[in-house]
Amino acid sequence: MIVTALAIPGIINRTRALLAGRKGIPFVQHLRNVRVLLQKGAVYSTTTTALFKIAPTIYLGAAIVATLMIPVADLYPLISFEGDVICFAYTLALARVALILAAMDTGSSFEGMGAAREALYGALIEPALMIGFATLALFCGYTSFADIFEYEQSFDLHLTIVMLLTAFLFVKITFVESGRLPVDDPRTHLELTMIHEVMCLDYSGIDMGMIQIAGWLKTACFSMIAANAVAATGCFHWWFAVPLAILLTGVSVGVVESSQARNKLSRNTTFIVTISALAALIFFIGYLLKLNINI
Repeated sequence: MIVTALAIPGIINRTRALLAGRKGIPFVQHLRNVRVLLQKGAVYSTTTTALFKIAPTIYLGAAIVATLMIPVADLYPLISFEGDVICFAYTLALARVALILAAMDTGSSFEGMGAAREALYGALIEPALMIGFATLALFCGYTSFADIFEYEQSFDLHLTIVMLLTAFLFVKITFVESGRLPVDDPRTHLELTMIHEVMCLDYSGIDMGMIQIAGWLKTACFSMIAANAVAATGCFHWWFAVPLAILLTGVSVGVVESSQARNKLSRNTTFIVTISALAALIFFIGYLLKLNINI
């Protein structure tokens, strides 16, 4: 999981550079940037309270706990219990709430605007996330990641297609959860159009480094879930799932960011609701296939 989290940003940068026909930044440039941030102190506004100071720690801690729940194909996770798919979702929700409250604690209208957008998008993407977990539970009969991805499943062709669609669903969810195009643009410098970045404008130094690391871990979680869904239908081994998770997200995000513009903010809600509709459709098709109903 650590390798996946550290490699995906590098793959995204290299993919963008390759498609743009330029040399681009080094593969490990994001690691160098975070190393510099971790060596710096933090500066706090006199307006903020202790909530603002502890939010990055909560954000990173929740991301680490969520990461420990995800198996890597045939490798067992460090934290596992019945129903941990629900705990995973709301552990990440805790991270989002901490950052939203910290943004509101600054008293800045820009950061409050970003917090409102983050809360809205989080509420809209949650049905897609839960329906995706329900689809996995429907096929495997468990509500724990370790049990769902414990061994290679003996799927027929129809169920294999549904599992591949579920993997595609989690890749789409990754775009929203990680704040990537076409929902958000991590490279923008205009506060009026920022979402995730505007909530972090007052953070600096080690606090900003922790927020960036937590973002990498969140991306790795959803990427590995998608990779596990694909690996469970064929080659269910960690040495297949890890490169697949890196390539699924790294290449897809790089291609999208090189070929598409960001959505208008008014269209983001439609885009996210469409992902939830796709999740419901995949679940419905899977349910009919489980009942051996031809469609």
